[in-house]
Amino acid sequence: MLQGRDYPSVAPPSGAFEGAAPENHPVIPPLSGWRGTSAEHQYLVCDVFTSTPLAGNQLAVYVDGRSLDSEQMQRMAREMNVAETVFLLPPRQGGDVALRIFTPTGELPFAGHPVLGTAFVVASALGSSTVTLETGAGNIPVALERDENGRVVFGRMQQPIPEWEPFDREAELLGAVGVVRSGLPVEVYRIGPIHVYVNLPTEDDVARLRPDMARLEALGIAANCFTGSGREWKTRMFCPAMGVNEDPATGSAAGPLAVHLARHGRIAFGEEITIRQGEEIGRPSVLRATAYGSGDTIDRVEVGGNAVIVAGGSYRISV
Repeated sequence: MLQGRDYPSVAPPSGAFEGAAPENHPVIPPLSGWRGTSAEHQYLVCDVFTSTPLAGNQLAVYVDGRSLDSEQMQRMAREMNVAETVFLLPPRQGGDVALRIFTPTGELPFAGHPVLGTAFVVASALGSSTVTLETGAGNIPVALERDENGRVVFGRMQQPIPEWEPFDREAELLGAVGVVRSGLPVEVYRIGPIHVYVNLPTEDDVARLRPDMARLEALGIAANCFTGSGREWKTRMFCPAMGVNEDPATGSAAGPLAVHLARHGRIAFGEEITIRQGEEIGRPSVLRATAYGSGDTIDRVEVGGNAVIVAGGSYRISV
């Protein structure tokens, strides 16, 4: 970045770019031979929990992970450097496909936006309206909806039912987040990722959070700070322990949030909530979640949203 000096702005001449790059004259000629003799590993990029490209939460999906071992998958996830990267494998437990989910720093048995985004990819390839994905947390069924052109536009997954308990490091968490208290009990929900929930009074309180990431990383959990009422909620999720300082959309946290709110009487069981996330980091997202049950008995948890496939490519990796 240039600093300490003013540089004049020079506009290009009128019409300078008109007709400069016709279709038969690319700006940069196509490369050939760059792959050498190494194998190609094809991937797609999805934006999840949004219907708008370049919003929501990014997901990379490698469509065939059979030739890769765990270390190679982890290194490729670090190379992609998005919140999660998925590798697809043949099914073994009656599903349509198996998947392994990696953050830049580790593997997860389950995560929400990777499951939803992968369901869009698989359903689009198979032409189906339901898919079952085999994860480390079991088989996850996903129901898909299509528009008038047959394009998959919405999906709803049935998530694992989380386990919960009081969080025994509440004071440390509140200090790391920079707040005095939570409006609801600070509890931890285990669904693969370990989510802890802190309830704040207003949207401004949530929006102006500036957590101490080093202190949060030491806690080893995903901190979810939320506010709202009725069917409308806003949240931010911070998880530096998994290499994600702030997540644009956290599907694995949306289901437990609905459970948390229903258990503590903020919403009715069976009532769908809308959750906004990611606005503060320029990736606005919308998630929908419903918890079915009564009291501390949870029968079913559903999380849904939109997704769009926005890119595709390949890596040249020797294995």
